[in-house]
Amino acid sequence: MTKDKPYQIHALELGPMGNRIYLIEDSASGTAAVVDPAWEVEEVTDLARARRLRITHILLTHTHQDHVNGLDRLRAQAPDARVHLLKAEADIWGDCPVDAHLHQDGDLIQLGETTIRVMHTPGHTPGSVCYHLGDDLITGDTLFVFGCGRCDLKGGDPAAMFHTLARLQQTLPGGTVIHPGHDYGVKPQSTLKEQAEGNPFMQFYDVAAFTRSRMHDHDQIRDTPYGPVRLP
Repeated sequence: MTKDKPYQIHALELGPMGNRIYLIEDSASGTAAVVDPAWEVEEVTDLARARRLRITHILLTHTHQDHVNGLDRLRAQAPDARVHLLKAEADIWGDCPVDAHLHQDGDLIQLGETTIRVMHTPGHTPGSVCYHLGDDLITGDTLFVFGCGRCDLKGGDPAAMFHTLARLQQTLPGGTVIHPGHDYGVKPQSTLKEQAEGNPFMQFYDVAAFTRSRMHDHDQIRDTPYGPVRLP
């Protein structure tokens, strides 16, 4: 527990795609939530054991395989942990656990003394979410450091992504720290203010222009305050 907040966020970079898997620790209760269990799940559970934490919640930002391929293994090691995802995402996921807790935008999840707000952030998938706690935002594949999630995969919607990014920018403080679902090499985290000023996908005021850029600019180089980066 820090002076200002009851939780800590621990990040592990796992798997061949630079996935960022998060362990949210509620310091007062000794409980924890895992966000997007994938790849080397044992590293997550080893960290929880080392910190003497009991995993009670599993939070899914969306259901692409590179974010959920460790779910069954984690549930085997933490059988009492409750799975959380948005109902809109569960509706398109054939392997949704029957006992999952299905959320709507704005729902709250209580992890000990830590309150986690579910934000529906469609665009990458219909039921993508970000998890907002304190001054932190775990963004999955919605918002990256100087990038945003692809919208050309099944269920992707560039117009929805445009409005999602606008909502994040307009409703959350600029000092909010973003924790993305992948590290694409610029740096592992950032703030919304920094992204509003330098993320190419947050510079659009027109849905059509955003759509053209997001749907056609894969593997293109864009300038950012940290120099040229390749868009995810």
